[in-house]
Amino acid sequence: MTHIEKPLSINDLTAMKQRGEKITCLTAYDASFSALIDKAGIDMMLVGDSLGMTIQGHSSTLPVTIADMVYHTRCVSHARQRAFVVADLPFMAYATTALATENAAKLMQQGGAQMVKLEGARFEIVSFLAGQGVPVCGHLGLLPQSINQLGSYSVQGKEPAAADKMMKDALGLQQAGAALLVLECVPAALATAISGQLQIPVIGIGAGLGCDGQVLVLQDMLNIGIGKRPRFAKDFMQGADSVEAAICAYHLAVKQGQFPTSGHSF
Repeated sequence: MTHIEKPLSINDLTAMKQRGEKITCLTAYDASFSALIDKAGIDMMLVGDSLGMTIQGHSSTLPVTIADMVYHTRCVSHARQRAFVVADLPFMAYATTALATENAAKLMQQGGAQMVKLEGARFEIVSFLAGQGVPVCGHLGLLPQSINQLGSYSVQGKEPAAADKMMKDALGLQQAGAALLVLECVPAALATAISGQLQIPVIGIGAGLGCDGQVLVLQDMLNIGIGKRPRFAKDFMQGADSVEAAICAYHLAVKQGQFPTSGHSF
């Protein structure tokens, strides 16, 4: 009888933060990559609405629907054994508590997600979902779903007032019941301070080495993304003889605190 490894839980990720072990995360959108990422030992997979750009070829994440997210989450969760699976609630899928509840249920019941992620300081929504037994991951800093408000994909929290607000928002999300937080395109010093203040694990993308873990878009770290690779992403295919070797190199670099370097941070 083959031994099937039990999927990691949010408690496992929290324990990793407490003992100072870095958490590794990559985006995944299909069964083949899910199995490969899982085999490499990556702790967490994010089924990101970034699939709007990487898979569907859109210029933003806005066209992605909840049906798209359920489909891709199901593909990913079917093929993994160990990695913790988080799925994005897409644009306008959590505009009200009723919508958020309905769509979170779809991602978990039909998609097999263990946690849902939403952008911004949506304390009321987070609190309601957490009260219904839905594990929630917050997302602060650069918010891709708000790109038309932000105007550009740029670093957030550089000014003291913006940094203070982000710290308050992070603490507010934790208090509301979020069990995980993603910080995107945030100055390394601020991300380190937020990670130090929070009890919940903080996963960075373009947020420096001081976070409890790192996430990259799979296509960026394999250098097969459409358009220009972001500054915070490293091409792990360089020097690797296979996709699996590149994913293993990323996993090791994060675990050993060798990625991100200051060149991949702000």
